[in-house]
Amino acid sequence: MLTRGLIVIGYLALVLGIGFLARKRARGTADDYFIASRSLPPIVLFLTMAATNFSAFTVFGFSGAGWRIGYAFYPIMAFGTGFMALSFYFIGRPVWKLGKKNGFVTPPEFIFHRFGSTALRLLFFFVLTVFTLPYLAMQPMAAGYALEGLLGIPYLAGAVLITAVMLLYMFFGGMRGVAWTDVFQGGALVILLLVALGMIAAPFGGIAAANRAAASQAPQLFSRPGMGGALSPGIWLGYMLLWLLCDPMFPQLFQRFYAARNERALGLTMSLYPLITGVLFLLPVAIGVIGRLAFPALPAETSSDKILPLLLGRYVPPSVEALVLTAALAALMSTLDSQLLTLSSMFTRDIVEPVLGHGAHASPWVGKLFVIVLAVVGLGIAVRPPATFLTIATETFTGLAVLFPTVMAGLYWRRATAKGAIASIIVGEILVVAYHGHVLPSFGTLPVIPIVVVTSVVLVAVSLGTRPHPRAAYWSVDQSGKPRAGWKWAAVFAVMFILGNDFWNWGDGRLGPLGFPWWVWYFLGLCVLLAVFFWVLTVLSNVATEESERANDANG
Repeated sequence: MLTRGLIVIGYLALVLGIGFLARKRARGTADDYFIASRSLPPIVLFLTMAATNFSAFTVFGFSGAGWRIGYAFYPIMAFGTGFMALSFYFIGRPVWKLGKKNGFVTPPEFIFHRFGSTALRLLFFFVLTVFTLPYLAMQPMAAGYALEGLLGIPYLAGAVLITAVMLLYMFFGGMRGVAWTDVFQGGALVILLLVALGMIAAPFGGIAAANRAAASQAPQLFSRPGMGGALSPGIWLGYMLLWLLCDPMFPQLFQRFYAARNERALGLTMSLYPLITGVLFLLPVAIGVIGRLAFPALPAETSSDKILPLLLGRYVPPSVEALVLTAALAALMSTLDSQLLTLSSMFTRDIVEPVLGHGAHASPWVGKLFVIVLAVVGLGIAVRPPATFLTIATETFTGLAVLFPTVMAGLYWRRATAKGAIASIIVGEILVVAYHGHVLPSFGTLPVIPIVVVTSVVLVAVSLGTRPHPRAAYWSVDQSGKPRAGWKWAAVFAVMFILGNDFWNWGDGRLGPLGFPWWVWYFLGLCVLLAVFFWVLTVLSNVATEESERANDANG
């Protein structure tokens, strides 16, 4: 117990130290505190973008889904999330350029500047905040699980402790401190999950033997639909689209578009993203599947999201167990700090400053107090978890996906109006509530598909019947901020998406190398191919940008 305690204390002291070091480089401006003065270099941007998206859901939710559903959960997450990185190109690049030109720090600032509507700005802020809270609550939930199993600390006390430490280094270091800790935490997560998988599989003869034994005991875990047919073709398609529609709407990811040093940083991040999802996401899912050998049934009143701590406690030495669960803490803290930092900036820039005026001395502290309130609310939700991590994530992600048509219309359709966007969002969130109450048909897929279709139709219909803000003409000026990919690239990625929905392989449970289903290797290959295409697209876009700049300089 002493060794475990020292490892956890050492880790928490280290991340606090990183936060203090980041403070020494702070410039004392809002740009520096919230988006690191728009200076994050490529590798740091990639690691902080990945770490903030790989949360408690990645460690505890994925392993729990592996135990419940099987390997079918891996490609739907690995390829689906990797494909989502395409949004770094068609949303991230123009948002970065517009943010640099206009000084945007938060997502609602972009919306306000584009549509000129305070009501839409407040609505956008409200939706981002409300639907981030349940996902935010997943992080202290996981902290409670980890420290309860590791040190015997009561669940709620562990959740409070990790939240308090995270608030300290976030307050001191801002985005720079968050990014630096993400670099450390992201690396620790990959290495230690790999160690955990090896050590958990070792008592069963290694990964290959453990997979074959699990396939013999529970063959449905190795089938494409998963245990109980959980991932039917329609559900599969729904999840693939859910990640693409919702992930770029995460306020903490959207804000990182502003923080990039340049377009090259965004391009490298996009190119590396499918590689990290393809490798990392397999590890916790495999841990959950192999966990079926040790726990064919879970102890009474135990959530499947606790399978990782259960396995570590049974098969891994205490020191390694502490290190692995510390990596889990790293994953959840790297998401929680980013969520709270972004919500703090939104409250400061989109609520307080418009009321008190820019330069109001109280606003940074009001923002920090707001974050403390949100952290307490998140802890309150965590006291009585409403569902599994997967259920929480799916419903909150759907609420955020409602914003996708507004952002896309704001970037690419000058005729879009504030009234159209407001109507779209309100109708969309009403539908989210209706689907939560199970009063509408899902048409054999996830609710996100019919909801986004309806919200898009509403946005177009209302916009065509109302007059756009005069500021919309601005969008026709800065064409250089928009991606240049044409129909050929659209066709390439459409084919990749179709390959990621390989319904022709349904029901195939044949095993390949290391005992993984052969389609696991198929999807790992797709992730690599996706990364190659992203890299080529980035290189060509950078060349086109440089040629355009040289032409402008020559004409100027």
